[in-house]
Amino acid sequence: MALNRRDALKISGMAAAAWFTSRGLAADPVPTADSVPNPDKERAVNNSWRYCLNTSTIRGQNLPLDEELRIAHEAGYDAVEPWLNKIQEYVDGGGSLSDLRKRLADWHMTIESAIGFAPWIVDDPQRRAQGLEQARRDMDLVAQLGGTRIAAPPAGVPRGEVVDPLRAAERYRALLELGDQIGVTPQIEMWGGNPSIGRVSTALLIAIECGHPKACFLGDVFHTYKGGCNFEGLRLLGPQALQVFHMNDYPADPPRETIRDEHRVYPGDGIAPLNDIFRSFDDVGARPVLSLELFNPAYWNQPAPDVARTGLDKMRQSVARAFA
Repeated sequence: MALNRRDALKISGMAAAAWFTSRGLAADPVPTADSVPNPDKERAVNNSWRYCLNTSTIRGQNLPLDEELRIAHEAGYDAVEPWLNKIQEYVDGGGSLSDLRKRLADWHMTIESAIGFAPWIVDDPQRRAQGLEQARRDMDLVAQLGGTRIAAPPAGVPRGEVVDPLRAAERYRALLELGDQIGVTPQIEMWGGNPSIGRVSTALLIAIECGHPKACFLGDVFHTYKGGCNFEGLRLLGPQALQVFHMNDYPADPPRETIRDEHRVYPGDGIAPLNDIFRSFDDVGARPVLSLELFNPAYWNQPAPDVARTGLDKMRQSVARAFA
């Protein structure tokens, strides 16, 4: 019988090991089918994930929205996660969201999420009503671009106040019901160390207690670390909860207590347990869109296309390492 490449490698490896062992020698590792680089396998692994550019990554270059989207397209991203202020600026400047939506469709790109800061969670009834109205406007803009999700962070809570998570759950449900009318799903987002939603477990408690079938979690590598949370907790989630996940990395210094958004680095350039994170997603059958969200001033001083390409390459390499 003709041997295929895998069988031949296994047999040659066993024979070499036996020869060295019989002579009391230590053999160097012999390549096997599983240890030989396999570009086809890496390509297949990467193709099972979708990669997104959160435009904060090139925010410091001060580009208009249409230019940010073009850079993401030319870098090779599948999707974009824009900020609401940039969308509003584009509209205020006379830009057409319907034209921009058509351009995205021609590029086979999607708006997987968007970043807004409507104060939907606050205790003050008047400010909360204003926050819901702002959220309505934000979600309408996202829908005009063809987007289907928006971040729902604990924005606007006054310093020194803490929103009770069960009250937050009621308000998150109201936000989700508003999203149902527009066709955009708010994703509960935690900010590491935030007094109201500073841990993954708090965000998930709110999502569970709200009792809405579309409740989901917008995760973030940096915020999980900053909040002192255990990444193993991601194994308790699944595809419904994990739809979009912010990708980044963080260095060992500054320490967790003083690290800030500006210290985020490209995936793979820090100490985050990315292998474990990606494998956790895989173990629970989740394939969240991986959205690169950085705020590093050093990257903002570089050409935006270079930063976008480097970030995408780093994400793909991190995924490939996790499943090598």
